[in-house]
Order: sequence, then C-alpha cells, then structure tokens
Amino acid sequence: MKLNGKDVLVCTCEGTMAIDAKALAKACGADQGDLEVASHLCRTQIEEFQRRAKGADALLIACTQEAPLFLETLAEAGEDQPSVRFTNIREKAGWSRDATDKKTQKTNMTAKMAALLAEAALDIEDASSVKMESEGVLIILGRDAAALDAAKKLSDRLDVTVIFEPGSDITPPTLMQVPIFSGRVTGAEGHLGAFKVSVEGFAAAAASSRKSLTFDATRQKGVSEADLILDLRGGTALFTAPDKRDGYYNPDPGNPALIAAAMMELIDMVGTFEKPRYVDYDAATCAYSRATITGCTRCLDSCPTGAITPDGDKVDFNPYVCAGCGTCASVCPTGAARYALPAGDTLFQRLRTVVRTYRKADGASPILLVHDTGFGDDIIDAMARGGGGLPANVLPFAVNQVTQVGLDFLFAAAAYGAERVLILLAPQKADEKALLDGELALAETVLDGLGYGSGRFEVIEDTDPDALERRLYGLNALPGMADADFLAMGRKRSIMSLALAELHKAARTPVDAIDLPAGAPFGAVNVDIDGCTVCLACVGACPTGALRDNKEKPQLSFTEEACVQCGLCRNTCPEKVITLTPRLSFLSSAREAQIIKEEDPFECIRCGKAFGAKSSVEAMVEKLQDHPMFQNKGGTDRLKMCDDCRVIALAEEDEHPMASAARPAPRTTDDYLREREELRQSAAQDMKEKGLAPARSIKGAKPGAKGQGGKDG
Repeated sequence: MKLNGKDVLVCTCEGTMAIDAKALAKACGADQGDLEVASHLCRTQIEEFQRRAKGADALLIACTQEAPLFLETLAEAGEDQPSVRFTNIREKAGWSRDATDKKTQKTNMTAKMAALLAEAALDIEDASSVKMESEGVLIILGRDAAALDAAKKLSDRLDVTVIFEPGSDITPPTLMQVPIFSGRVTGAEGHLGAFKVSVEGFAAAAASSRKSLTFDATRQKGVSEADLILDLRGGTALFTAPDKRDGYYNPDPGNPALIAAAMMELIDMVGTFEKPRYVDYDAATCAYSRATITGCTRCLDSCPTGAITPDGDKVDFNPYVCAGCGTCASVCPTGAARYALPAGDTLFQRLRTVVRTYRKADGASPILLVHDTGFGDDIIDAMARGGGGLPANVLPFAVNQVTQVGLDFLFAAAAYGAERVLILLAPQKADEKALLDGELALAETVLDGLGYGSGRFEVIEDTDPDALERRLYGLNALPGMADADFLAMGRKRSIMSLALAELHKAARTPVDAIDLPAGAPFGAVNVDIDGCTVCLACVGACPTGALRDNKEKPQLSFTEEACVQCGLCRNTCPEKVITLTPRLSFLSSAREAQIIKEEDPFECIRCGKAFGAKSSVEAMVEKLQDHPMFQNKGGTDRLKMCDDCRVIALAEEDEHPMASAARPAPRTTDDYLREREELRQSAAQDMKEKGLAPARSIKGAKPGAKGQGGKDG
C-alpha cells in the first residue's frame, strides 16, 4: 500500500495489536496496492522488510521503537537507500483497551490508525534556522567551593573562568588551573556563543592567598564575554525564564545531581548549533504602533524570555533568544507573528488530515489531544504500557509547544469536526497556562454563542498517567460538531474567517453577532459622526485595512471582519471620537466596507479646486485663527487654498519672495591699510585737542624744554 508515494509497512508487533488490513487500507484511501500486515517485521521477518525496502523510493514504517534497527539494516544493504519516515500507531492507538471492544470502538481504532498514517505520509516543509557558534569559553559564577570544583572538572574540556561573589570565603587551590576573579555581577545579555556579563569591582585572585582567597586591591568595572554560563550563585537568575536561555545553566547549587547534569551538557556545548527560527514576523500587519502611538502589546507582554523588543513602530524578534514557546503567535490578533515550526501551512494541513481522515473512515466523536513531543509523548507511552492506553476516539496531535495553539487552531479543529480539543500541558509550562486559558475561554464563548455548548476546549495538567487515563475514558459525548472541509491557508485572520464561517453555517442556533469580553480581537469601531472631521488619521494608523478612505472624495469606511480591536485608531484620533465594541458579527455586512462618514470636499477659495474634507479645513482654521503665525497679511486664508494657490499667494503678497540679506563686499589689503590710517589720524587729532604733541616729536626734543622732559614737564 502506498500513501502519498510512500510504501507503508505495518506490523502487529507480535500480535499485540489487532489490525484489519483491508479495513485500514480502505480507511487510508491508499494510492495503490493492498496493505500487507506483518507480525514481527523487526526480527523474524527482517528479510521481508529488506525485500520491501529494496527498490522503494520512500518508506513509511509504522513503528518508532525499532527505528535504529531499521536504519541500520538499510545502511548495511549498501545500495541506494529510500527516504524513511516513522510513525507510532502502537502506543498512540493499537495498545488500547478499546482495541478489542465492541464494533464501534474497532471502527474508531481503524479510523484512528488511518489518521495517524495519513498524517505521517504528508510532505512537511522544512523550517528555517539560525546558527550559533560556541568555542567552549565558559564563565562559572559562584559563591563557594562548588564553583571551583566544577571548574576543575570542566577545565580539560572547556576554557573556564570563575567569578566569585564579593565576600566569598574560598580555600585557595594548590594548583591554579583556571583564572579566578571576584566581582559583583550586575547583569547579563546574549545567548549561546555570545554572552556578555557585566561585572563591578572586578579583581584577580592574589597569588599570595594563604588561608582563603584574597584579591587585588585594583578593581575594575567591565564586561566579560563568554559562550556559556554556569551560574552556581543561587538566588535570582541572570535571565527571565532561565531554563529557556540556550547556553545558560542555573542549577540549584545545593543539589549535586543537578550540577552534575548541567556539567554533562556543558561539555558537549562546543561547535556549531542550529536553532529553528520559530516565528515568522510580518511587520506590515503588526498592530504594535503607528507614529509612536502604541496599540497592541500582547506579544511583548507574553514573551517569557524577553526575545521581543520594541523597534520603532514595529517589534523585533531575536531568533537567538526566542525559546519557541509560541505564546506570541497564540495571542497575536493580526497574525503578524506566526509560529513557523512547522513552516507554512503544515500545521493546519496536518490538523485537517488527522480529523478529516478519521471522520471519513466513520470514526465517531473525535477528541483531539494536543501534546508536545517531550512530556506528552512520555505520558502517552506510560499509559499504553502500564494501563489502558488512549481511548479509540482520542486523536493524539503532537506539536513543538502546546502554547503555540491559538484561536485559529481551535476554530479550525472545531470546524473540521473535532468534538473536543484537549491541551496536555507539561508541568514546566504551568506558568504559561493563563495565556492558554484566555484563548480557550474566548473560543468557548464563541462556540457557546453559536449553540454548540461549553466544555469543548480544556487545558489538562495531569502528570499521573492513571489520572489522565481516567479523565479521558470518563469524558461524556457531546453533540456533534461541524463536518466542514476547507484548506486553512494564509495567516491567522484568513484561517479564522474560514473556520468561523463554517461553524456559523452548521450552528444549531445561528446568531447575527456574539458579544465578547474586552480585549477580544474581534469587534466594531464606533465613530461620533458629529465630531469626526474626516481627517483620516485613523486610516493611516489602522494596520489591517479595516478603516479605509476613498481617493475620489472625503470618505471614511469600515470593514468589521478585518478589525482586531488594537485601539490604534482610537489612540490616534485627534478629535477623540472613536470607541471600540468587542463582538463577533456573522452578518454579510461585516465582510463589506460600510461608509461611516462622507462629505463634500472643501473648495479652494482662489481657484475652486477640491483639495480636502470641508470639516477638516474648517476645524483647522478655527483652531489656528488666533495663532500668532496667522495674524499677518493673508492670515488663515492660505489654509483655505490648495497647494498650488498657496504658493502663488505667498509670491504675490511678498514683493521679493526669494530675496535675502545684502551680500557683504569682500575685504582687501587696501581696506585694512585705509582703516589703519584713519585710526592713526583719529588718534593724532585727539592728542592735538588735548594739547599733547604727536608721539614722533618726542625723539627730537631738547632736554629741559618745557613740556619735553624738563623739570616743568
């Protein structure tokens, strides 16, 4: 059997799974061929695996446990190897107490296996990545001997420097294997391969230290650069969400096991590392700011690592600091921030494939269990091995981080037919639950308003496999959902629009509009028409094009479906006549531009040309008529003229509109000589008037002459 050009290999794992080959092939809608089900493909039937792999272009093997063995077997063949993909239908489906239950559950189980195989056969678009370089330069921050012990053990593998907190009482090492300093760390920034640690009172250890380490009297302030940081000081970490900062290790200094685990990781942190670029950001649709006026700050408020920072009228996503939690994409109202792992529309392609394949194979009451590939996979594995496994109608859906789930995903899942969407939250993600709860509560409000009832979406925090199993098997059936089939393409708003249209179409009690709580990313803009001057400042501020103008005449229109309630229009309006109303409208008018206000254009008082909105010009004239700049000739009349006439008026009212100050004549040597002679003559005349002889007469005067140096003089 082939799916999407891939040969599918399925095994009952020594008969521990009941698989109906014919029913499964039919449920998969296979491209060609019958499904041959093996029973021990990884051991006694390994030759069968080799036979079927020979000549195949691509393989899809329904087993993840024995993946290393299958890859090794292909490598030993020494021929052209097919591309191989693995998927798990054992722990996620076959190992379930529903597998041998009544007919309905058997049908659900077959439909579920088909959904998992169809999902795995999809071609996944590669995500982009960034590279980080580490040469193994490590800074160890500490306050006791634990930092020095760690430095000794790591010094053979890494380039280590130790910085002790001031006042630390440390016995000097007999062999100074690493540089040791003292200083107060005041802050840090950066990421794996590019950390900068700010230190005050930085001083080197004195070689003459005897009973305890002493440090040079000369102290400096500066920045120490490193590729890695091991922080053993205890207390407040250098970064928010320290466990999410690549290259920064902050184990409990009182727990030797955690310190040892961190050291084991550190010795491998040398070389080139690739990290996914988790977020695809479109600045053009970002609602953060316009003309320095702030609108939406949801991504900034939700980012746990500080990877998002303001950058003018947009925000900057630092891919090296981003930990990939996806909360920014989850809460972004416009879709400017889009989670890019997987890239493109792959996430929704997978979602559609899983739910629609299950539904087409007559699977009943599909419940989507969204989980991560760490904690989620582990607890599902534990349930399958030690308990009853997942119910037949629970479809596991793995994502990189469950916190990436937003309204677009929830609405799309419901529109495709998922009866419930359960999000399995890992314990280390507990601090991010509030953001998920907000998105789920809003989605519940919408579905409840459409008559689907509540209880469709839930965050699960169970860490005990038995508790999770009891919860899943104890879920009551809910009324069926929509059974829509559409391609969820584009960014967030497009996907939500498609999904909501399908949900409204299938609703039992369709309504025209649903009132939403403040802060919801849907709603209307209300304008006080009497106070609006059609200045169109709101149009320039609107990031989604919900508010628009008309190039032909002064006109303001609004498309409700495009509004994200960011508030930029309200904050920008100079007349303060805009308010927001959060709601979700399903009327056709919400998808069309509705004229809010239009008026005749103002005509130039000089040539009659239309050049602006009448109310805008009149409001401007009224505000500026007493301003000192408009008290001279022409006054505010120039404000009532078009661009061309305003220039003409300025030229006519001023006789020399281009005139400037008189140009000074250049000075020459004659000018300087003339001025000196005039100055000399002026001095001589002054002396003459005072009865004094000119200075040159002194040289030839006779001694004793009156007035010339005699005793009378």
